[in-house]
Amino acid sequence: MTETPAIILYDGICGLCNRFNRFILSRDRHDRFRLASLQSNFARELLQRHGLSPDALDTVYLVLDAGTPGETLVRRSEAVVNIMRGLGPFWRILGGASALLPRFVRDWLYNLVARNRYRIFGRYDVCPLPSEKDRRKFIEV
Repeated sequence: MTETPAIILYDGICGLCNRFNRFILSRDRHDRFRLASLQSNFARELLQRHGLSPDALDTVYLVLDAGTPGETLVRRSEAVVNIMRGLGPFWRILGGASALLPRFVRDWLYNLVARNRYRIFGRYDVCPLPSEKDRRKFIEV
């Protein structure tokens, strides 16, 4: 993780993604993360800059060093592992332990959840607005 807050790109209408955001917001005590919906213009432009489809909503991305020449996109299970490592000692250990699984296994599990997330966790008609307290952590709210 770098000094510049990393940006999490998530599916704004996904119930699981929004729960994950609340989980992150309640544990990001060192202000390491910002959030942006994949449906936002910000995410669309960023993904296009990296040659990725902004219409694919089944992937969480972690953007490191956003807006710099070293801007990097980490996706799927690797993004989740990196996010966990940025949330504090317990979550860093859990993220490190899950990183011991081969990436193809982690991504297979990630894809299984991603395919079924709307059915299991529901979906919103529109992206929910963050609370006033958390609004500063979101890009393009």
